[in-house]
Order: sequence, then structure tokens, then C-alpha cells
Amino acid sequence: MNIYSELSNGVKIPKLGFGTFRVQDGKQTIDAVRTALEIGYRHIDAASIYDNEESVGQGIKESGVPREEIFITSKVWNTDQGYQNTLNAFELSLKKLATDYLDLYLIHWPKELNKETWRALEKLYKDGRVRAIGVSNFKEHHLIDLMKNAEIKPMVNQVEFHPQLAQPELLKFCKENNIQVVAWGPLMQGQLNKFGLFKELSEKYNKTAAQIVLRWDIQQGVVTIPKSITPERIKSNADIFDFELTEEDMQKISMLNTGERIGPDPDKINF
Repeated sequence: MNIYSELSNGVKIPKLGFGTFRVQDGKQTIDAVRTALEIGYRHIDAASIYDNEESVGQGIKESGVPREEIFITSKVWNTDQGYQNTLNAFELSLKKLATDYLDLYLIHWPKELNKETWRALEKLYKDGRVRAIGVSNFKEHHLIDLMKNAEIKPMVNQVEFHPQLAQPELLKFCKENNIQVVAWGPLMQGQLNKFGLFKELSEKYNKTAAQIVLRWDIQQGVVTIPKSITPERIKSNADIFDFELTEEDMQKISMLNTGERIGPDPDKINF
């Protein structure tokens, strides 16, 4: 199951990850993370604002999987942006996750302090505290602005990405600049069933709608991080490497793109 993409600096990121957004702190998070790792996931996506990093760390510990086999991502929150604040936030995330390094650290949303924050990420990367650095929720113009002054180009851009928001222009821009796209919200928070196409494709491939969409991500070179707290669904979401969508079916799914978001527009955030 552990199939990887290679980032611009040679670090390998598992193509399938486990998201922890809106998973309650405590036993629910511990159990979900431990279950995911026991099933075979090796990529855990966390963030300080999710307020469950301690439980994520405990779930990793209880899984018994060696730290070096797990790819752990976290993110600096908006109110922690700025050079020194970011360095402090990073240390706090490490402490909560009970690890002495991260595999990937991201700026969570584009804000005015992006450039100062990015300097802090560059320092953490140069100091060997994190294996890769990147951003989240950045549009093309945010990336262009950041890269004007950056010594190190972002290796990852984690964005809302699903059939209704396929972001073809952003995906093309990131590929041209060797920036790995990671999909958050790939399953549209349970709204896939509003599209009749997935019933048709589920019958054709004998796969769930979720598996079809996660496969659509992977075949576009997009790393994907579905979230679930149900063991059966966590396991099912990982069962996407034994089939392939035809080019015609890939296009059918891509044609569902309306540009409609489930989450906030990065140009209009006020948090």
C-alpha cells in the first residue's frame, strides 16, 4: 500500500495519507490514528489548530510503528505566523506530537506575514528539524508572491481538491514548478452521493464512490488525505491501489468541476 511520490528535494511522501481535521481530541483521535497505522497508512496529516496533536502523537506511539516509517505533517496557524512565533509554534507542535522532527511543515493559510513565516520554515529546514516545507491553501498568485523572495521553493501545496473543485490551473502551475499538490477534503465531506456518476462507476469497478475519487486523485499525481473515524472506512479508503480508472472515466469525473468550494476561499479569509 505504501506507494510514494517524490518531492523536489528527494524526500518521499506516501500518496495516501490519513487526515485528522475535526477528529475530536482524546480517545477518538488516538484510536483513529492507531487504527490507520495498523491498517498500513504511513502518512499522518495534523495541524496545531486541530487541537489534537497530543492525541495524534499518542496514537502514533500506541501503533508500535517505528517513527522513521511514518510521514508526519503539521501546520503553523494564522495567529502564530511571523518569524519567531513560527519557530515557537513548531517547537510546541513537536512537543505535543512527541517527536523530535517533522517530515513536512506547512503555512496553513496565506496571510500578510507569509514571507516572515517562510523564512522561519527555511531555517527549520536548513537546521534539519523538518524534512520538507510547504504551504496550504495557496492559490497561484500567493505562490508567485512567496517565491519572489524565497531561498527555497515550497515543496508542497495542500489545498481543497475534489471533483467539484478540481483546480486544473493550480494543478498545472504546481506541476510546472515541481510543487506536490496534496488534496484535503477529497471526499467532499460526504457529499459525493449527489453525483449520479459515482453510482455508475462504483458498479463498473466494484469500488465505493470514495475509492473511485481517491483513485482519481492518485492518477493525477495528487497526494490525498481522506479522514474517517470508522475502522471499516479507514480500511476501505486505503484499498485503492488494485485498480485503475480509464482515461475516459477520469475525464468524466473532471467534468464535474464547477469551482465550488466547501471550505473558505483563501482570498477571503478573516480568521
